[in-house]
Amino acid sequence: MASSAARLLRIVCSTTLDVILPPRCPGCGLIVDGDHRFCVDCWQKLEFLGSPACMRCAVPLPHDLGVDAMCGACHADPPAFDRAAAAVAYGEVARTVALRLKYGGRPGVARMMAKQMARLVGEVPPDTLVVPVPLHRWRLWSRGYNQALLIARGVADRAGLECAPDLLIRARATPVLRGLGRKDRAKAVAGVFAMSIAGKRAVKGRAVLLVDDVYTSGATAGACAKVLRRAGAAEIRLLCWARVLRDDEAQR
Repeated sequence: MASSAARLLRIVCSTTLDVILPPRCPGCGLIVDGDHRFCVDCWQKLEFLGSPACMRCAVPLPHDLGVDAMCGACHADPPAFDRAAAAVAYGEVARTVALRLKYGGRPGVARMMAKQMARLVGEVPPDTLVVPVPLHRWRLWSRGYNQALLIARGVADRAGLECAPDLLIRARATPVLRGLGRKDRAKAVAGVFAMSIAGKRAVKGRAVLLVDDVYTSGATAGACAKVLRRAGAAEIRLLCWARVLRDDEAQR
């Protein structure tokens, strides 16, 4: 009887909230028929990524050359992480969603992003650690949360993996990277990240799933991966919400 009453109460509360605060599209704000769902227009504007793609940087490839195929750029200069995947291409809707999470005070958007990203986790060792790209404490204080951590927790829950939020540390603040080229981005994040004392013990010999919101040049993820590698991580995979595919978008 008590459980039935509790279920009824949850239904009533949920219905009331939907009337007062109806679910809205994370892309444009239009009222939709369920939480964390896009309207038809925004859904159609999203460019979902997957195979065929470069296994090292997630850039789409014109032909399916297998799961271990690499683009020419990664053959010439391989990134510090072993694999990368992104849910969608960086575009109008993907950018809006990322900005609403990052600057718009919409932490709930992270659950929707994690849902789309979790489909790309694939087969990983059961003891894989899900690690968010850390935020410097000054930005954490001003923003109130680390958007990468919110996404990482959602991915970890869906994939049945352990989230390790305090493994990586952002030792010093960095300037805003928007508008910088690849070389300047890499220079700006060099030496920025470090391992926590507990992290050095936890990561040795284990696979790591590094989570961030947007993959632009790979400089931030690469800097994190180098620190993880020095600490003994067995494999490092990068997982992002959106991947920038055109250089002009990196300036926005």
